[in-house]
Amino acid sequence: MFGERVVRIGMIGLGKMGISHLAIVRSHPQVELVAACDSNSYLTDVLGRHTGLRCHADMDRMLAAEQLDAVLISTPSKLHAAMVERALARGLHVFCEKPFVLDVRDGERLIALADEKQLVTQVGYHYRFVGAFQEAARIVASGALGEIHHVRAEAYGPVVLRPKGGTWRTAKNEGGGALYDYACHAIDTVGMVFGVPQAVDGVVVNRLFSRDVEDEIYCTMRFPGGASGQLAVNWSDESYRKMSTRLTVWGKNGRLNADRQECQVFLREPHAARPDLAKGWSVRYTTDLTEEVWYYLRGEEYSAQIDHFVRRVEKRQTDGVNGFRSALDTDRVVAMIRAGENGHAGGPRPGNGVAAGPSRIATKTGFWERLFGRQDDRQPVSRVGNQGGRA
Repeated sequence: MFGERVVRIGMIGLGKMGISHLAIVRSHPQVELVAACDSNSYLTDVLGRHTGLRCHADMDRMLAAEQLDAVLISTPSKLHAAMVERALARGLHVFCEKPFVLDVRDGERLIALADEKQLVTQVGYHYRFVGAFQEAARIVASGALGEIHHVRAEAYGPVVLRPKGGTWRTAKNEGGGALYDYACHAIDTVGMVFGVPQAVDGVVVNRLFSRDVEDEIYCTMRFPGGASGQLAVNWSDESYRKMSTRLTVWGKNGRLNADRQECQVFLREPHAARPDLAKGWSVRYTTDLTEEVWYYLRGEEYSAQIDHFVRRVEKRQTDGVNGFRSALDTDRVVAMIRAGENGHAGGPRPGNGVAAGPSRIATKTGFWERLFGRQDDRQPVSRVGNQGGRA
């Protein structure tokens, strides 16, 4: 199952995701977890005392003191670009938690640097390692659904259910909010299964409990070739027990629904490329589509993505699942939504590759004024755009 070479990894950031990754990395039979760093001295002292792991107060000290092949970065989003750049400059392979970057121009520069040094890169979009979503991508690619004309990506859950503040996840300029925490997963899954939107419009952002960031996002996505899509994300929906992501794809020959548990397919007529899918409904379960992992924590996909990174580092295989390029595609769509939220419109603008359409912003305060404008300066509202964002 595993190769022979041991990959020496350093951990950067020991928050919620960092601790999860640390447990997985440390258990991997082909990895030597050399050291970790975090600014929380209490945490690093406890880890060092009880596990023997060498811990450092910051990234630069760790990189200077340790012999590493790769780093795994799990810090607040605003720190990603600078940390990734310092690691790449030292010739280290990089696994970075999502989102990759907050500024598309940073991502373009980092991709060029990684290419120049022929380094392995990966971003933590773990849904790419969920069996049901992988099967959805295979079915779409096979042509069994026929020409695709619409995609819907949804993510709902009970994350923020009361006024909240005080962390980077609640600060817009630090990469917080439902857009960066959850919508980016749904957007990346759309890119994996069908393709990357070239523009968005009808952006609606609701702040239900948060002051600086959004709790809901709705928008219409436009794809090359004329297909449309919808994005609907709400991390303040307590009708869900936990955060859940779902993708629906409509084609001329049928429909596909996929989530963490299963991939359901309805075909009007059987298709030669997928003789295993009969006319009518077929169901493929994640448990049947997922390979066993050596260590389970939260879901097989978390271990599978780390193993994929380790195998690529071992072989110096720069092409693989969810490198910096596909992650930057997701960041570009996020940038389109941000531009739409701010009311910009039009085609791609020089320097950031962002296209966006008209936006409406809704909050608890001044709902109608924010949604439609004041009585004396209201503009006609596109019924199609409004329905596209809310349906």
